[in-house]
Amino acid sequence: MTRRRTTVIPALAVCVVVLAGSTGCDSAGGQGADEVSSSPVGRLLDERAEDGSPYREVGEEGAPQVTVEVAPDADGGWDVRLRVRNFRFSPDGTGRRAEAGRGLAHLEVNGRRVAVLRTPEYHLAPGAFPRGTHQVTARLYADDGSVWAVDGEPVESTADITVSGQEPTAEQSVAPLAEGPGSPGGPGQA
Repeated sequence: MTRRRTTVIPALAVCVVVLAGSTGCDSAGGQGADEVSSSPVGRLLDERAEDGSPYREVGEEGAPQVTVEVAPDADGGWDVRLRVRNFRFSPDGTGRRAEAGRGLAHLEVNGRRVAVLRTPEYHLAPGAFPRGTHQVTARLYADDGSVWAVDGEPVESTADITVSGQEPTAEQSVAPLAEGPGSPGGPGQA
């Protein structure tokens, strides 16, 4: 019996050292002044987007990139197409963990979020905007809700659209997304 205990005790000691060492690797002691925590995928910064999401800083080489293209359609609406590089859209139901070059995009019109995209295409309804120039912005997010960033700036792209013609009707206007079940970070999200 004594012999078994001496065999088990060294094995347990090794496990404790390995476990303690791995938790110590992500301690706050190794962070710079502008970091919240470290991650295998970039690092979280103190800086946050307007919606409160932290920036996830990654190096410029191999960083996600996005370009937003908006074109009028034959019915008076707008087709939005995102061109991405070093980025894959995650399917609905993906866990809330940051993985290199994966996630979703938030689509904003004039600074208001109108859609969360898990594909590179979206359609803005005809008559959704009053006359004038409007900004359509796509910003890339990791699945954990952080904003992909390079040099402290979010990975995003903005296109201007100019609307002429009739005024929008109430049911056709672009409304911001509600915060609730099914919304990123809303109730019911894992």
